[in-house]
Amino acid sequence: MKSQYRVVVIGGGVVGSSVLYHLAKMGWKDVVMLERRRLASGSSWHAAGGVHTLNADPNMAALQAYTIDLLPKIEKESGQNIGFHMTGGLTLAGTPERWEWLQSNYRIFQSIGISDCELLSPEEAQKRCPIMSVDGVLGAMWADREGYIDTTGTVQAYATAARKKGAEYYEEVKVDSLEQLTDGWIVKTDKGNIKCEHVVNAAGLWAKQVGRMAGIELPVSPLKHHYLITDSIPEVASSDFEMPMTVDLEGFTYMRQDQNGVLVGIYEIDHEHWAMDGAPWDYGEELFQEQLHRIENELMLGFQRYPAIENVGIKTWVNGAFTFSPDGNPLVGPVPGKRGYWSACAVMAGFLQGGGVGKTLAEWMIEGEPETDAWSMDVARYGQYAENKRYIRETTGQFYSRRFVMSYPNEQLPAGRPMKMAPAHDAMTQAGCRWGVSWDLEVPLYFAPSDKFEEKLTLKRSNTHEIVAQECKSIREGVALLDITGFSRFEVKGENAEAWLDKIFATKLPKPGRARLAVMLSSSGKLKGDLTLLNWGDGTFWIMGSYYLRAWHMRWFNDQMQDGVSVRDLGDDICGFALIGPNSQFVLQKVAEEDVSKMRFMDCKGLDVGLIQSRVARMSVTGEMGFELNCKMGDHIALRRILLEAGTDHDIREVGFNAMLSTRIEKSFGIWSAEFTQDRTPGMTAMDRWIDWDKPDFIGKAAAVAERNGNGPGKIQVTLEIEDGDSDASGYEPIWSEAGDMVGFVTSGAYGHTVKKSLAMALIEPALANEGTAVTVHIVGVERRAKVITPSPYDPDGMAMRS
Repeated sequence: MKSQYRVVVIGGGVVGSSVLYHLAKMGWKDVVMLERRRLASGSSWHAAGGVHTLNADPNMAALQAYTIDLLPKIEKESGQNIGFHMTGGLTLAGTPERWEWLQSNYRIFQSIGISDCELLSPEEAQKRCPIMSVDGVLGAMWADREGYIDTTGTVQAYATAARKKGAEYYEEVKVDSLEQLTDGWIVKTDKGNIKCEHVVNAAGLWAKQVGRMAGIELPVSPLKHHYLITDSIPEVASSDFEMPMTVDLEGFTYMRQDQNGVLVGIYEIDHEHWAMDGAPWDYGEELFQEQLHRIENELMLGFQRYPAIENVGIKTWVNGAFTFSPDGNPLVGPVPGKRGYWSACAVMAGFLQGGGVGKTLAEWMIEGEPETDAWSMDVARYGQYAENKRYIRETTGQFYSRRFVMSYPNEQLPAGRPMKMAPAHDAMTQAGCRWGVSWDLEVPLYFAPSDKFEEKLTLKRSNTHEIVAQECKSIREGVALLDITGFSRFEVKGENAEAWLDKIFATKLPKPGRARLAVMLSSSGKLKGDLTLLNWGDGTFWIMGSYYLRAWHMRWFNDQMQDGVSVRDLGDDICGFALIGPNSQFVLQKVAEEDVSKMRFMDCKGLDVGLIQSRVARMSVTGEMGFELNCKMGDHIALRRILLEAGTDHDIREVGFNAMLSTRIEKSFGIWSAEFTQDRTPGMTAMDRWIDWDKPDFIGKAAAVAERNGNGPGKIQVTLEIEDGDSDASGYEPIWSEAGDMVGFVTSGAYGHTVKKSLAMALIEPALANEGTAVTVHIVGVERRAKVITPSPYDPDGMAMRS
């Protein structure tokens, strides 16, 4: 072991070994992995080892598909047997809602390239898994690419293949502490100190402690998880094929063959945390005593689903700990504020996702960004709020208990809430507001007509449809008030602020007193932000965007920082309201101390509104006339009162973000995480129309120019009008040509209450992007006719917002 390396990977489980392998594969040979005991001696050794491509998140599905493709290559490169069994797999649906969900996801999987799936009847499913009872099963989905591996052998294969490519790893080396330097880190171990440029926390059950060594609190916690392995089952032993991986969603169990018996794992409702501050350092290849009282109900369901196991003994019980994040996805990437410190932890499904995590992190470290959109597992999707221990306990427990529970797109889960609330939250709640959550903040969704109103959970349109329709009507025909605390705001100042902004944005900067939609690109020319830049005219600029991207964007700003520039996140200091609609100007004029009729579209200025000093911009994401009023947190309650009182004569109505999303899609306005993601380009998303091509330089210019001058992207953004039904598109639904070829996918959808049409935005092959092109779309599993229409079906000339 040397005293200096480029990268030190801490943790010798499947994730650390995969990171080490990918770093060496991509050319960084001066890398080392340190394991405090033996390879795979954390949670890797007792994992069930199941692998499958299916995941409701397209990016996670791609990650898993990559891992499955990689596993046989690792086996060959290393010469280490990984015990790879590709058995195929079943996912069972036992309720009408679940069967509907499974049919919907079958189509979505097609749109993201998972083409080896098929829907089966209960009888067909039983033929694939003859030891299974299909009582209560309504249908199933089969996937070819499912199976299982030998976990310890797989870790050894990753590590051995990495060593063959020039990397190093050492067992029985315990990391005691970390010291940050100006140019890297010192890793202090019981075998000596190592200086390095990068540290990777792949410590699994010990990720919490390794995070604290760097002064950070990662939102992770171990939870206990059970599975059992049976003795030999005659029906299994006599079969001429292996039993497939089978997931019984209503039974909370998964099953796979293990020799001539089966392994049955349980995601019990009655979860139990363990060692929330991290596993003891001397913990290794130990297990907990099985806790039958916690898993009794789910265990009974498992025996009912697989009657053959009732007649044999249980050979082995496993009750071991795995580390979970609040949403169950990994925590990967550069930790904000800790240059050279990388997270690769909370990879619950390490053998399923570990290959993709290793690839993603290696690309990020070596090339500056991952090839695909990594937001689903980016450590920056959480902020400092997620360090709260109760938040971690509630959210990780909620995820574990809901692992196989049916979820709905309009469902609001309670764990870790409410945390941060806008000052007028209680008054808005009394007025009927129903809340969602963005990052740590409660955000308004809609205003219910009574305290007794309950939104019905559904994959289709809910009973809020008419409520949102009325809120949209106020936006389009009268005046509406929307709490916009849930927008991010960054203040940029300093002698070099303007030059810095001109470098990081591809857009021409706004003049004093003006705002402008601003496109931010990575060095490879991919999107880094669809933001709004405001020049207040006093040497201060604001960058406004999506609230949940606060840490993600601040990390990018800090990475590009220069002398003479300061960037401050105003998210905990500034809030506000949007006044929207054709009567918004009249309402604002009643309480403003200046003539607001002189404010042009995209003007911004300081304005006294009643007794409140505010910063006001004339703009709106609804495509209607609107004013965004920003104030201090302490002025939020008073500003709401002032505006509601001023709007009484105009029947002002408070609205939520559901109405805003409906009105924005009527304007074909894209949003982040839907139309705009970090693996898409300006040419794909029509954001190139905002680029100032005459600027001498900006981050990503060379790549953007190459796209503009090349053959163009493979898919481009369009707006679709969809045959009306009882549901609307939400994202990743496949689009089919009249010839039956898949030609694109939906990026987002909603019902346009003003134009009274079901609308969607989509990425589609350029040859089919012409107005009037007929296509079909699967929505909640049902094929619907659709056609390409001209963007902005409402007010295409933009007169409403400019009048």
